[in-house]
Amino acid sequence: MCLITFAWRTLPESPLVFIGNRDEFHRRPSAPAHWWENPAGILAGRDLQANGTWLGLNRQGRFAVVTNFREGGSEPAKRSRGELVTRFLEGMDGDAHWNSLHEQADDYAGFNLIFYDGETLGYFSNRGMHRRSLEPGLYALSNNFLDTPWPKVTRLKQALNNQLKLRWSDEAMLELMHDRQAAAEEDLPDTGIGKQWERMLSPAFIVSEEYGTRCTSLIRQDQHGRFSFTERSFDRDGLPSTTRQFNFLPEQDS
Repeated sequence: MCLITFAWRTLPESPLVFIGNRDEFHRRPSAPAHWWENPAGILAGRDLQANGTWLGLNRQGRFAVVTNFREGGSEPAKRSRGELVTRFLEGMDGDAHWNSLHEQADDYAGFNLIFYDGETLGYFSNRGMHRRSLEPGLYALSNNFLDTPWPKVTRLKQALNNQLKLRWSDEAMLELMHDRQAAAEEDLPDTGIGKQWERMLSPAFIVSEEYGTRCTSLIRQDQHGRFSFTERSFDRDGLPSTTRQFNFLPEQDS
């Protein structure tokens, strides 16, 4: 993922509300969200190049999402960041997961990982080894640290705050992620990739010939624990192609 925002325990009827955009090169092959057979019990899209995923849930109600940490001139990494999500969803317990993130942090290019085990919502970045168990509140994240005030991060977080005060609508929530407003030149971050790319990546929703927003994901958990998951895919022109919806009540661990 490249831009996400979420509300954690701010609404009694919806303890977790999450929306995010996955931006990627159009040539990189991927499969849309589906229930995996191997490993079984994971609901996620799949990166068919590295075989991991950017976002997913499992049958027990675990949830994880990874964003890249944008930095120019990075060396190739030993391992794909997409496996960070998969490994957590396969059932690693909380302490072991924290430990593995610290021990293996240098094996990956820069990343941010948000993960939920049914009780605790955690955040970890291997840039600066940032680690937090998140308090209730509204958060937003792109390709820097959590709540770094890039223009699209600030705009999206405020848009979510405004929308949560209104009657719930999946369509309205998905629409929050389709903002194509670019940042002003003086507000562009400098992450080492050059002004042209900074400018192209500055909107919440990206459309270009080679790279763009491939899908928008909306996840909601209600007060009874039931999850709804909607994924809307887009073509290279930014037009919606397919929408997939899933609803399930987490299974209890035996």
